[in-house]
Amino acid sequence: MEKDNQIFGIRAIIEAIQAGKEIDKVFLQKDIQGDLMRELMKVMKLHKVNFTYVPIEKLNRLTAKNHQGAVATIAPVNFHDLENLISNVLESGKTPLFLILDQLSDARNFGAIIRTAECTGVDGIIIGKQGAAPVNGDTVKTSAGAVFNVPICKVEHIKDAIFYLQGSGIKTIAATEKTDDAIYDLSLNEPLAIIMGSEDRGINPSVLKIVDEKAKLPMFGTIASLNVSVACGAFLYEVVRQRR
Repeated sequence: MEKDNQIFGIRAIIEAIQAGKEIDKVFLQKDIQGDLMRELMKVMKLHKVNFTYVPIEKLNRLTAKNHQGAVATIAPVNFHDLENLISNVLESGKTPLFLILDQLSDARNFGAIIRTAECTGVDGIIIGKQGAAPVNGDTVKTSAGAVFNVPICKVEHIKDAIFYLQGSGIKTIAATEKTDDAIYDLSLNEPLAIIMGSEDRGINPSVLKIVDEKAKLPMFGTIASLNVSVACGAFLYEVVRQRR
């Protein structure tokens, strides 16, 4: 983790959140108590800041300074407003292509996906505020800098984002093995948003219920699934192939 993208200490994190800094994630020491920590929890919940509990050894690896049981990372990019982004893409005259990541949690997978998204002309990536992979140094490095070229939107609820996309005339397609339809059998020439799920659980069942289409990649080996960044690349390049 780059030190200039890091804030340590409970009071410093509280002040950063209240000052409007784009906090990507807060790491909290397990079982820590006290009035200041309770104040931090209140502020994080009010501003819907993503946080996770970790052992103190993790915090000590992040910084050698007096972290007081809390270390935060500042996102190296500015996040975009979903409604404005969709409006701008529709007004541009091109056929929109969005990518939704539902609970993807690994920063390196996230970076690899961003890199592929940039190469395939994705107009924007949508992630949830809670449970999403952090936009940190690993993300930047794995994306080869593409994270600075692809707009990223953080939303309160993935389902609300899907409803808004659908209301804007954009078809939503979920990448899931829970279907008989292969991605190659679908028409991908219309405005699209492709949804990829988490590394271990896939797409949330409640999200699968509201998408327009479901699609899978054919599998011929003994392993039942692909790495999510590889699967995402296959989906996006099928869109590119059909739109050429």
